Amino acid sequence: MTVLKWLLIVVSVGYAGGLVALFFAQRAFLFPVPPSKKRIKYAAGATLLTLVFVACITPWIARNSLTFGRLMFLRSNFGAELRIGNGPWADGTWREYLHPTQNVYEMRRFRQMGEIAYVAERQKEAIAFIREDCVGFMGLNLKRFIYYWSGVPRSSEIPALAPLKNSLFLASSVLSFWGLGRALGKRKPGAWLFFWLILSYPALYYIVFPHPRYRHPIEPELGILMVYIVSEAERKGEHKAAKTGPID
Repeated sequence: MTVLKWLLIVVSVGYAGGLVALFFAQRAFLFPVPPSKKRIKYAAGATLLTLVFVACITPWIARNSLTFGRLMFLRSNFGAELRIGNGPWADGTWREYLHPTQNVYEMRRFRQMGEIAYVAERQKEAIAFIREDCVGFMGLNLKRFIYYWSGVPRSSEIPALAPLKNSLFLASSVLSFWGLGRALGKRKPGAWLFFWLILSYPALYYIVFPHPRYRHPIEPELGILMVYIVSEAERKGEHKAAKTGPID
């Protein structure tokens, strides 16, 4: 690989990482540095990628900080989301009726308190609930883990199709995990990148609430793992057929 081509890849990855971070902040730091056998070149690539990434997100951070009068990263609504997923009658799903856009009372509070104060207050409510019922919170986390990978209940507009939709959703997750395990077992290059992505990216949704679209940012990687395990099964079948020979 030429130096120019390698630099182009580094800059492209850093730029893509910055753009994705603006939409999916929790995936902001999960972009690989193009490999190189030379440590200096690898370190230079990591530095350049980081600079490009920071250059992409800095304008938005500056805008947020100026608007709210305090240092603000990419998002500010974690406390509100935490409260929607954790509180009385929580069931591990998104309770849209608690969102200010769906609740007149909460919208009134939001306007009276302001965004930062409102989010901080909602976070206090969520933490108080978690402290009072740690066992229940862990149970909700387990539910959210299951829903994230198998689909949330009643996720289809047509109730009769919900079981089928969730079954397909779960099947894709099983194939992805199978492919990841196979890749790790065979020590495929980059397998650990997939592992850390799948381990870290959904973790936030296990403590707030899952939604089918929250899996969209990692669907390409899951698709790669699914294709990999299917191709491995096909290759194994061809190898077995070659060993047994043609059937007379």
